[in-house]
Amino acid sequence: MSDTATEVRPDDLEKFRTELTGYCYRMLGSAFEAEDAVQDTMVRAWRALEKFEGRASLRSWLYRIATNVCLDQLTAGNKRARPMDLTAAAPLAQAALTPRPDNVWLEPMPDARSVPTTHDPAEAAVARESVRLAFVAALQRLPPKQRAVLILREVLAWRASEVAELLGTTVASVNSALQRARATLAEAPPADSATADPLDEEQRKLLERYVAAFEGYDMKALTELLAEDAVMTMPPFDLWLRGAPDITGFMTTLGAACAGSRLLPVVANGTPGFAQYKPDPEHGGFVPWAIQVIEMSGGRIAGFHCFLDTKRWFPLFGVPDRLDA
Repeated sequence: MSDTATEVRPDDLEKFRTELTGYCYRMLGSAFEAEDAVQDTMVRAWRALEKFEGRASLRSWLYRIATNVCLDQLTAGNKRARPMDLTAAAPLAQAALTPRPDNVWLEPMPDARSVPTTHDPAEAAVARESVRLAFVAALQRLPPKQRAVLILREVLAWRASEVAELLGTTVASVNSALQRARATLAEAPPADSATADPLDEEQRKLLERYVAAFEGYDMKALTELLAEDAVMTMPPFDLWLRGAPDITGFMTTLGAACAGSRLLPVVANGTPGFAQYKPDPEHGGFVPWAIQVIEMSGGRIAGFHCFLDTKRWFPLFGVPDRLDA
């Protein structure tokens, strides 16, 4: 092993885990696949440490390995989506809960696992914006190498020459891929978000009112909080609803079992969210039901996205597996 390699310790690799997880999440659209990809990256790096000669930075070397891991996973053509990417909004009268396989869906990701701590407000804002559900969903429309180029150039601010070296290609090829990626995203740009960090007073009050309305199952109060074109999604079901009448109508019919739920705050995909617990009529207390990712815009709730696979999400977000009465 070279002198350079022997100077690298496990802790030196580990300090890059969060930012690498964020990178792999943007590439893959799956929280669990991203964490697996980063673990694979760490193992490959440690085993190949004698090949690291220090000509590039350790960070660049790890990103090269992580990119290759992600590109290998994406060769099958799999890409994650949101319900609105697959079907039209369903009117309430036609609402049906039809599940699709887990590997279809874009997954939520805790900020703590994917957004590295930084003292630069502008850098922090870019990191949060680039893990928004809408942005990560937009990335999934890009071919894998274009996806990598766009993330490295526009999210992580790498120079074209650095990206070319990482991908083993030319600067001209990188610039061309970036141009094509921008054009694809411009065809259907992700919606703007307006979530401050930390939340401003208006946003805090909006969330407080949302919690009160949801926990009280007060549809009149909830309607007042929803934007006119607000959306509600519920993966793994492909059903999604637009507008307060259909959303609240669903919640009082097919979704009526959520009445009496409790919400615990989480932070997911650069925005506030909640772990939702439903009442447990058999044993009392409350049991896990969904992770909600909340989108706010113009002083209203623009969307709430409810991810229902509790056995996976609640441990990932580090929240209790039940609440007492």
